[in-house]
Amino acid sequence: MQRRSVLKVGVVAAVAAAGCDANQQTSASAEPPASSSAKPGASTQQPAGGKPMSSAAKTAAPVDPKFAPPPDVAAPPADATKTASGLAYKVVTKGSGTEHPAAADTMKVHYTGWTKDGKMFDSSHKRNEPTEFPLNGVIPGWTEGVQLMVIGEKTRFWIPADQAYGDVARRPGAPTGQLTFDIELLEIKKAPPPPPVPEDVAGPPKDAKKTKSGLSYKVLTKGTGTVNPTDTNKVEVHYTGWTKDGKMFDSSVTRGKPARFAVTGVIKGWTEGLKLMVEGEKTRFWIPADLAYGESPSGGAPGGQLTFDVELLKIL
Repeated sequence: MQRRSVLKVGVVAAVAAAGCDANQQTSASAEPPASSSAKPGASTQQPAGGKPMSSAAKTAAPVDPKFAPPPDVAAPPADATKTASGLAYKVVTKGSGTEHPAAADTMKVHYTGWTKDGKMFDSSHKRNEPTEFPLNGVIPGWTEGVQLMVIGEKTRFWIPADQAYGDVARRPGAPTGQLTFDIELLEIKKAPPPPPVPEDVAGPPKDAKKTKSGLSYKVLTKGTGTVNPTDTNKVEVHYTGWTKDGKMFDSSVTRGKPARFAVTGVIKGWTEGLKLMVEGEKTRFWIPADLAYGESPSGGAPGGQLTFDVELLKIL
């Protein structure tokens, strides 16, 4: 998914291939399927306007059943279950597992996504390869929905716009409005235990340093490097982020994989803070709302002051 990274500025919570990742991009090769009501190969078929079909239309290949939109793509049926957030779902195939994934776990899935008019915008089946990504790194409708599933289960989800990418595209090619997904949960990879919530998560202690911008920080582990990153660098880090009430909203530690990104490709508080660090250093940052996502951000980003523990592994 561009997969959603809580570090990105103006991220689209998205996803692996559009369903999944504020960091994987929507597959450019995914083409909308032809209408399921079409009759490929019927040379005598006439369009509604009465004009003969073009030769290209007459020889159009049949729609692969794996990609054809479901008959209820436009809206959930009466027997679908609806959650408080507005997410609707219906189990298509029961699973064999008994355990549900947690938000911090990594899932392995096959999926296909359609807009409500039946256009397919992404599918792991078309790539002939399942997708893996952290459950808390995707659009909110996926994060909530997949936690309701067990291994082996296939479920259809109708995700409202505010739980997906919104009604107006926030990046080129992103699908808008209500989205419908068929998701098959293949595997759950449990996340490592989350780091403990810092005792000073609510605000910087007296011995923390504060910059002119309002960023506060405290070095937890001294580094071995001698050079600071610059705006032109990329970095490799491990990090965990909490809201000031102690709720963890993102962590590369629980994903078991460091993150890489450009120094200028993150929120302002990170860009400033990273340039104060050296390799091997671990620092706690208290980032005010105006250097993060603001007090009331949209798209599932955390609001208010944020606290991060950041370990700079490498300057790239």
